[in-house]
Formats: sequence, C-alpha cells, structure tokens
Amino acid sequence: MASTYKYKAVTSIGQTVEGTYSADSKDEVLRILREKQQLPIKIEEERSRSKKMTELTYFKPRVKVKDLTVFCKQFYTMLHAGMSLSNCLEVLMDQTENKTLKNVIGDVFTQVQKGTVLSEAMKKHGKIFPPILISMVEAGELTGTLDNVLAKMAEHFEKENKINSKIKGAMMYPIILSIVAITVVIFLLIFIMPTFIGMFTSSGVALPLPTRMLLSFSNVLTSFWYIFLLLIIGMIFLFNRMINTDDGKRAYDRLKFKIPIIKGSITKIVTSRFTRTLSSLLSSGIPIIPALEASANVTNNKVVTDGIEMVVEDIRKGISLATLFKKMKVFPPMMISMVSIGEESGSLDSMLSKTADFYDQELEAAIQQMVSLLEPVMIVVMALIIGFIVIAMMLPMFDMMQTI
Repeated sequence: MASTYKYKAVTSIGQTVEGTYSADSKDEVLRILREKQQLPIKIEEERSRSKKMTELTYFKPRVKVKDLTVFCKQFYTMLHAGMSLSNCLEVLMDQTENKTLKNVIGDVFTQVQKGTVLSEAMKKHGKIFPPILISMVEAGELTGTLDNVLAKMAEHFEKENKINSKIKGAMMYPIILSIVAITVVIFLLIFIMPTFIGMFTSSGVALPLPTRMLLSFSNVLTSFWYIFLLLIIGMIFLFNRMINTDDGKRAYDRLKFKIPIIKGSITKIVTSRFTRTLSSLLSSGIPIIPALEASANVTNNKVVTDGIEMVVEDIRKGISLATLFKKMKVFPPMMISMVSIGEESGSLDSMLSKTADFYDQELEAAIQQMVSLLEPVMIVVMALIIGFIVIAMMLPMFDMMQTI
C-alpha cells in the first residue's frame, strides 16, 4: 500500500524545494527525485492522507459552495496563465484554507503525479466534488478546454452561492422572530404565570377554566421541562432520519410544492438551478441524458429527479424536451416555452442560460414576497398565543372586581 513521503531536495540550479509524493517506498521517491535531477536532502514518511481524512470524519469542516467557487476560479486563472496541472494543484493545496478541501486536493495532486487523469482522481472524492463539476472536468479534458470549463464552473457556483445567500438571508428574520416568540411564551409560562396566579389562589378566588388550563400546562412544563426538551430533540432527529430516506425526502419535497406561501419560491429555485446546470453541461458537450440526470440531482429535489427518471426512456424515442417537461408538471410554462424555442432554433443551451438568468432575477422578488407573507402570519400567531396567556392571567382579576 502506498504511503505519503515528505521530501526536501536541491534542484540543478541550487534551489531548495520541498513537497510530498505518494509511493510504495523511499527508494521510489529517490528514483523520482533523481529523474527530475534533484538532490535529495531529507525523505520521511508521513501519515497517509486517507488516515488524516478518516480522523476528520466527524469533525471536518464542510466544503461549501463558496469554497468550490474559489477553487474553480483559482484553478482557471493558473491554467489560463500556462501553469502545468500538477503545479496548479500543488499551489491550490498550499493556499486552500478549508482543511477538508485541502486534504482532498492533496490526494488528487498525488494521484495526478502518479499518472491518473484529473477527473478520475476527483471521482474518488465524490462527496466533496459535485457530479456536475466532475462531469464538466471530464468534458474539458476530452475537448482540451479545461480552463474554460473551470471558468464556467466558477460562474455556476458563484450564482449558486448567491441563491443560497438570498434564501438564508430571507429566512433569518422569520427564524429570529420565532425564537423570540417561543422564548417570551416560555418565560411567561414558567416565571410570570405561577407568581401572578398565586396571588389569586391565596385570596380564595375561583380561577376560570382558561386560567386553570394554562396553569396546569405551566406546572407540567416547569416540572417536566426535560421531557419537552427530549421530545423536541426526538422530533428533529426523526425528521432528519425521514428526509434522509427516499420515501421521506419524496414526501417532503412534494409537500414544498403544495404549501401556498413557499411553493412559488420553490418552483423558481428549482427551475433556476436546473436550467443553469443543464445549459452548462450541454454547452460543454455532455450527452443529453447524463446532462438531464446531473441537472436534476443539482436541484436536490426528489420530485424533479423522479420526473427526469420517468421521461428518460421517452427522450430515447425522440420526443421533444418541452413536451416531457410539461408532462412532469413541475416547471413553469415560460421555461417550457423557452425550451421549445431553443429546440426549434437549435440553441437550447443559450435559451436555458437566458431562462436561468430570468428566474435568478425573479427569485429575489419571490423570496421577498414569501417573507412579506410569512411575517404577518407569524405575528398574528404570536399575538394570539401571547394574548391568550395575558387574558388567562387577567380573568381572575376581573372576577375579583365583580365580586367586590
């Protein structure tokens, strides 16, 4: 089994260089250095990268879309400037900040040094590099346009990152509002409610039904708070388990298309991602069926992937894409019309790119509309809950005044 060796050597012009090689023995590293006319000073074995990556299984930093954007941009810049593939990977390995991606690039660099094709080396890290990137790199290698492919991928991931940022930014306010509302309700039930009601019970005033119900819930929450906490954790765990299964993910994705407030935004997000990815793949020479499957996977929506799987056989029969997309009942009419025009004019990739740009712009308005609808709904729900608590606490006071 190959091990990783760290070396230090002197070149023919007297320059000291350092680096790593994956080899079966120190003798193999010596042979590689001598072939490069380098004089070895020090060679020592390192722990293999696979072991390092195994240690990071539970604590490794996630590789975000932003990291992939920077990776593709830097890779393109160096290749376009005329640097060799190995030198590009070595520089990327040294300057990448994300430790997980750094280790993966290091392993890809080692594989390339041993003669493996870049796309094949990247396939071994399919959990880090998305299928679309690997497919595009493979196409770039076949056509000799790897630098242009990486430039396209940098643009693709940059747009994907913008979409993710818009979604996260839009959802931040509703999430904060929900947390504040829950915190206020818990504070009222645990600290204010028992103290306030205690004054009336000590005076012998009979408590109304809403107040007794709320007081009982407050007592249960105070005495058995850990059960509620375990229930919340259990529900989150079960939900994650559910959406990690095919049937659960399918049901969850189908539900997202039916909820009135968010279904418009979900449709635009899915359409934007699908059309942009399909445009990039087709323009790089990827065959239509693999391009459709990869594009569906990028949407991360089981309804779309199921729909594409159903129409693949019909594509082989020569049925138009526009007809099949209409059959799926997922994509909006405008996208289907643009695909139809693209097929008739022989410029499908261009039309898909324009469609993606259109829905990228529409998405921002859709997200703002979604948030503007969510805000009043959440405020009304919060007002009803807190209002009920306040009324339940005030009712005994009204009864006392009537008695007096």
